[in-house]
Amino acid sequence: MTGPTTGLTRFTASFFSYVFHPLFISSYVMAFLIFVHPMAFSEYDHPTHVLRFLSIVLNSALFPLFSVFLMWRLKLFVTSMYLHDQKERIVPYIVAMIFYFWTWYTFKNIPDTPLIAVQFLAGSFLALIFAFFCNIWFKISIHTVALGNALMFFFLFTFTDNYASGLYLALAVGITGLVATSRLTVGNHSTFEVWSGLFVGMLAQLIGWYGPFS
Repeated sequence: MTGPTTGLTRFTASFFSYVFHPLFISSYVMAFLIFVHPMAFSEYDHPTHVLRFLSIVLNSALFPLFSVFLMWRLKLFVTSMYLHDQKERIVPYIVAMIFYFWTWYTFKNIPDTPLIAVQFLAGSFLALIFAFFCNIWFKISIHTVALGNALMFFFLFTFTDNYASGLYLALAVGITGLVATSRLTVGNHSTFEVWSGLFVGMLAQLIGWYGPFS
């Protein structure tokens, strides 16, 4: 019974790791702001909502993923899409930082972009910078960096936004705990790497929220 149970547990952990891949987290949070929050993007019509969301998906998820895929197929810098080695993560980090900077900078300069969106995107960009430097010394969990970033966003959102609900924060806490446990279950990271990722992500969003980036 041990073998099948362990196999199912690892499959479930891997499933949640894919669903909440770090490159998808910005799209999830921005989808919440664009389509769920009643006021954040209320000045835009529906086609503009869709265009804004697509720009987020392209720049924060698809373009970075496609860049890593090209590097892998061309045998440049990486030997696997999974980026198991710290050295293999250096160039993908830099590529992702370029796209995330461009996303933040673009939204910052689009008229009527809600401040809360600019703050979140600034925090996401800073989280990548912090993770890049941490990666020099240890293989920080980018999963928990991204989720720590989102968790801090929903924490700040809960206590500052008139349309906030504790349900959103509770959901963010639950998902963060689930994915952190999944990363430990799969065995890709140590406890220190998971917890440090969570701390770095939360710190980055805190700075992005209150720093001079909006």
